[in-house]
Amino acid sequence: MPGMSMIEAINDALDVALARRREVVIFGQDVGFFGGVFRATENLQHRYGKSRVFDAPISEGGIVGAAVGLGAYGKRPVIEIQFADYIYPATDQLISEAARLRYRSAGEWWCPITVRAPYGGGIYGGQTHSQSPEGIFSHVAGLKTVIPSTPSDAKGLLLAAIEDDDPVLFFEPKRLYNGPFDGHHDSPVTTWTGHPDAEVAEGFYTVPLGSARIARPGQDVTILAYGTMVHVAIAAAAEAGLDAEVIDLRTLVPLDTGTIFNSVLKTGHCAIVHEATRTSGFGAELAALVQRHCFYALEAPIERITGWDTPYPHAFEWEYFPGPARIAETLRRMVESR
Repeated sequence: MPGMSMIEAINDALDVALARRREVVIFGQDVGFFGGVFRATENLQHRYGKSRVFDAPISEGGIVGAAVGLGAYGKRPVIEIQFADYIYPATDQLISEAARLRYRSAGEWWCPITVRAPYGGGIYGGQTHSQSPEGIFSHVAGLKTVIPSTPSDAKGLLLAAIEDDDPVLFFEPKRLYNGPFDGHHDSPVTTWTGHPDAEVAEGFYTVPLGSARIARPGQDVTILAYGTMVHVAIAAAAEAGLDAEVIDLRTLVPLDTGTIFNSVLKTGHCAIVHEATRTSGFGAELAALVQRHCFYALEAPIERITGWDTPYPHAFEWEYFPGPARIAETLRRMVESR
């Protein structure tokens, strides 16, 4: 299995999907000739032609609206919103049209579209290039939400999303595009070279939506995370000196509650880590589920370690992120409260 960065794995998944299904078309801002701002679609137009990989106007609502129509017509559009921050003009099409089509037509029509979007901070992009809007869309019935943390999962989850008959939002942590990162802004830049999760199988394979993975087994405390925060949580467990079990959710909707509950019932402690703001973040839903189903096993209150409840603070980017030190401090306090 060749080693790949996450961006290379995503490109490979799109290549496989285009070759495998004539119904797959890819479009969005600069994804054709230019290959996308992060080069996720590089060389795909050259291989498959301008009728299957093409550029779209700067109109996110128009891009998603066209994808909904193509999906209903029998195509499988994979569209790119250049940054997740730009997705808001398309929310009406996503929520009122894509998410509702199967239900509104009693199953006569469906919307097999995949919406890719670079997501999260860590590249000094400021307020309009660093947001984490997953909580908005995980609230909407009819939409699925996927956030990978490794190249191998990125390829398998993306192919699963493209094969799915319902609309899927596929958020790609851009801080992980070229390598895992432990959350220390002054640490050297790492790459996926030699990392076991960078071994990406060739050809077609899928990682089922709704399946979490145990990124780090442990007995002391359960950490629920996704995307970049999986790697930060692993670093935090080591810094805290605890035998923490890190669960990589991989998909928020559908959610693998079985893996979550089994871990919390074993450890008796649950910490939830996400980069998005705290209030009404997806961590609140996770906390409610764990409280309901694991109450009698809990030995301490559930903790959420998140971004601040502020617009994205460019000047304080690395303080805003949940880092290993902040997470480790919370983990120690939880375990010591026994």
